[in-house]
Amino acid sequence: MRERPAGPGWSCPTPARVWTCGGSALAAVRAAQTTRGRGRSPRVAAPAASSLGPRALPSAFRPHLPARDRQAIMKVLLLKDAKDDACGQDPYVRELGLYGLEATLIPVLAFEFLSLPSFSEKLCRPEDYGGLIFTSPRAVEAAQLCLEKSGKAEVWERSLRAKWNVKSVYVVGGATASLVSKIGLCADGEHSGNAEKLAEHICSKESSPLPLLFPCGTLKREVLPTVLKEQGVPMESITVYETVPHPGIRGNLDSYYSKQGVPDSVAFFSPSGVKYSLKHIEELSGDSVGQIKFAAIGPTTARALAAQGLRVSCTAESPTPQALAAGIRKALPLPGGC
Repeated sequence: MRERPAGPGWSCPTPARVWTCGGSALAAVRAAQTTRGRGRSPRVAAPAASSLGPRALPSAFRPHLPARDRQAIMKVLLLKDAKDDACGQDPYVRELGLYGLEATLIPVLAFEFLSLPSFSEKLCRPEDYGGLIFTSPRAVEAAQLCLEKSGKAEVWERSLRAKWNVKSVYVVGGATASLVSKIGLCADGEHSGNAEKLAEHICSKESSPLPLLFPCGTLKREVLPTVLKEQGVPMESITVYETVPHPGIRGNLDSYYSKQGVPDSVAFFSPSGVKYSLKHIEELSGDSVGQIKFAAIGPTTARALAAQGLRVSCTAESPTPQALAAGIRKALPLPGGC
């Protein structure tokens, strides 16, 4: 059974979003960090990315540089959808801004949710499982949809959540862990970084004869299931979402290139993102594609890029905004060619 959840953000194209942080904004952030050590916690107010384009930013957030130098600001293209944090800004955009880099978000993936009634039934039977495994934010979103659509939200709050919380809830990455915490579950293994390391972590802890419930996508890799099977850890998987190309990929990329030109760096966040967007990137970049520093959020995505004959200049040490931003800044040449 296939479901297309209604509401904004699920099936409609997401426009590309731009937020710039450089020059005086960087100085303001550093000043704020300095004053925190003196007992104060000032905040630098960031404009909402959904309503402001690069020309609409308040003067306090524009680099105060001569026009000639502004053109030298390095641009990074992030091939992902926006995930605003408590400050109202995507954390990857913010981290890159701290290095004086201008980042643009363009979503390249869309998702369709599958088998939600069946998944809902399984979530209502925690006594049948030894725990849960979430390796993507989308799998957690599927769980949220199950609770909302089946009318089980109240039962979840009253009893189901506590029953799952006495079991292990394994996750990969901070984004997935954050969503897991929002539905009231305690995440374990978020610092694993990838499915291989999470599988090792699970095998070092699990002793329950009950299977772990693993909601996953149609494009899941077999590394985690294979390792668990080899180590005798029972697992039951259920496919709850399908990954498809975002309908606005080409239009958003055309718009970006026509206004911004060829980016200095392009960051990919999944093998699917490589599959659905790399061809467009190469066509639009033309002969300049060799000058782009390609970055990957992790080793699996890096291998997908390498398989296409591209040199990967940066693979994040961990799937976090801080690690990716630091890696991209290191890969890019310093201003002035030094």
